[in-house]
Formats: sequence, C-alpha cells, structure tokens
Amino acid sequence: MALARSWRRYQCGDVRRRGFSVVVVALVVAATLGAVAGHEWTSTPRPTTTAPTTSSTEAPGQPITAIWPFASTVTRFADPVLVAQAFATGYLGFVDPIVGAFRRGDSRSGEVTVRATPTGPVTTVLVRELTPDNSWWVLGASCPDVTVTAPPAGSRLTSPFVIRGQSTSFEAVVNVDVLQDGSMTPLARDVVLGGSMGVRAPFHASIAFSPPTSSAGALVVRILSAKDGRVVQASAMRILFAR
Repeated sequence: MALARSWRRYQCGDVRRRGFSVVVVALVVAATLGAVAGHEWTSTPRPTTTAPTTSSTEAPGQPITAIWPFASTVTRFADPVLVAQAFATGYLGFVDPIVGAFRRGDSRSGEVTVRATPTGPVTTVLVRELTPDNSWWVLGASCPDVTVTAPPAGSRLTSPFVIRGQSTSFEAVVNVDVLQDGSMTPLARDVVLGGSMGVRAPFHASIAFSPPTSSAGALVVRILSAKDGRVVQASAMRILFAR
C-alpha cells in the first residue's frame, strides 16, 4: 500500500521536491525485489550506439526494477538524459521530444522531464544507475493528466487484470499497452475512457493480454494529441507476470 500511495503522488505531478525520487526508487526496488526474490542480473559492455533493438525472448539479466533499456541488447547509457530521451522516443513513442536537464535525487538516481512541445504537459522519467558498469536505466514515468491507482507498481499480473485510475484527455481517451521485457510488440493494446476538457474523471476496464515469454514488463498509458495524434504525455510502471 505504501508503494501504491507513493506512486500515485508521483503520478499526480508532485515532482517539485527533488528528494521525492529517492523515496519512489526505494519503494519500487523494495516491492519488486520482494516479489521476485532470488532473481539475478548480469551486466554487459556499453556499445557505441544508443539505438534500441528488440527481441521476442526474455531479456537475460534484466534488472528487476528496470523497464529500459532491454538487457538482451548491447544498448547501454552512460548519461541519464540520453537514457530518458531514448526511452521517450523508442519506448513511449514521443516524436522529437524536448528533454530537460537531469535533476538528481541521490548519488545514483534522479529524474528527467520530457515534453512533446515547448509549452506541453511534462512527462517525468525516473532513472537510476543499477548495474556495476554504472549505466543508467529507466524505472518508470509519470504525467499530470493520468493517474493509475490499480494495479500498483510492481504488481504480479494475471490475464485479465483490472486497471483503474483518473484522467482527462481529448475525447476522454487514454491508450493502454501491456509490454514485456525484450519486445516492443504489445501483449495487449486497449483504450479506457476517463474525463475530458480538463476535467478529471475515473476510468476502469478489464484488460486481457497474451501469454508473456518474459517474467516482467511495463504497463504504459498514453494521451495523444487532438491535432496530429502524436504522444503528448505518458506514464509507465513496472509490472511482473504470474507464471
């Protein structure tokens, strides 16, 4: 419950306190490590490119709290801003995002803001150094107009599962994807309807997903532009899959 409450506060946009990232990281790490005790990861060398690649098999050695990059690839990032930018474009689907400066939370973690336009809403990407090579990984993302209250971050999902929350968006539509480690092909793609015209309203839906080949992945929600259909803000949380 503490993890869910902290994640909701983070999703609602309370990013002004720089120390908040430390709390979120600690809670996410504690919850997910407890859920999959005994899971191990290994590191691989950094490449000369930051272009993401994908695989349909389970990512060997994926840090249990990390959504991005996929450990099954050689892509690694020595810079927190670069990993946030690559995540925004390669995973969340932003086109030419405006990426802010790194805001440190502790010695190994912090956050980076991403906007679709100079005056658009902020998507906040939470990043952390997780592996012995000191490379940076993405733990999640939040945005101001969507709050997912269920399932909590780090949940172990079975199909179907119930998603609940509050939102406001163009024509009330919020796009939902269920992704697994090592692949950008969604296990499920659906929409939920919340509020619109700046008025937040609750949403809930039952979503079924295809059998995963990985043990973990992410629940991603996106709001698209009324003008051109591009991603304007997004949220992503780490999830586990029940075997």
